[in-house]
Amino acid sequence: METRTKREAGALLSPSSLGSCELCPRRCRADRLAGARGICGADGTLRLARAALHFWEEPPISGEAGSGTIFFSGCPLKCVYCQNHEISTGNFGIEVPPERLVEIMLELQDQGALNINLVTATHYAHLLPQALDDARRRGLSIPIVYNTSGYERVEAVRELGDLVDIWLTDFKYGDAALGRALSHVPDYPEVAESTLVEMSRQLARRGGPASRPDGTWTRGIIVRHLVLPGHVDDSCRVLDRIWNAVGDVPISVMNQYTPNARMRTQGGELARAITDEEYEQVLDHADDLGFTQMFWQEGGAVDESFTPPFDTTGVLVRADACSNAAGVREGGLQ
Repeated sequence: METRTKREAGALLSPSSLGSCELCPRRCRADRLAGARGICGADGTLRLARAALHFWEEPPISGEAGSGTIFFSGCPLKCVYCQNHEISTGNFGIEVPPERLVEIMLELQDQGALNINLVTATHYAHLLPQALDDARRRGLSIPIVYNTSGYERVEAVRELGDLVDIWLTDFKYGDAALGRALSHVPDYPEVAESTLVEMSRQLARRGGPASRPDGTWTRGIIVRHLVLPGHVDDSCRVLDRIWNAVGDVPISVMNQYTPNARMRTQGGELARAITDEEYEQVLDHADDLGFTQMFWQEGGAVDESFTPPFDTTGVLVRADACSNAAGVREGGLQ
């Protein structure tokens, strides 16, 4: 990996910005420094839900050794079907000082992680410049993955450009009305598209994609899309938007939608898994558009077993790598 020099955080990612927080596109202006919680659920402290090797990401991310995932508590989105609802809306997790985040990164590297995978860190992005600089000075040498919902400020992506090696971003909806109904945000497609364009710019500025001899990545971008039951047309709109914005970027089309308890109780289309026919329609549309770098799944998820256990593993005490090495789930991404 290339040598980095320390870079001052920009205005948006300055810790003092929490006094009127605008880290995410909601710009709720909560005074998190005074203890108020933003729409994301976070105040001025850092909360983590899990830190362990994860083997279920796309093959260039997880490889055989696993991705060093750090799950941050809270989320700027409010997806009604969220499979990580315990940590996204339930504020589950443990409060830790930023110094512990640095230690966790180093511990995951010691366990053999191929990368450090920051999962939903949007509302904690102000901590990343200092934490990553400290970790690099202490010997962190593996790539940084920014694993996001896609609902990001372009300015934040730009300020993270020298720190993030691999962008792992969602593109959830092609229709703003569906984003309002299911994630309670008014402008998801426009924001996600702008975010994706900026991520692509930052990757190009760093020299473009790069990989190890075994095919695992050291730089790159993957755009993820979870196909929702009954919403094939919107999935096709998402693919259209991606293609028109950045062209033949690597995409990951997922069929693992799993109805959570709320959706099963509520009923309707989101109370079921997607059908094979629905999934094939979306994959066919991706092929028709011209995508050549595509990850897909065989089989599907019919319960919540695909979701990692949010049990604060590795947050306070180093995770036992052996106990987490469960292998790649059958039907995982190809």
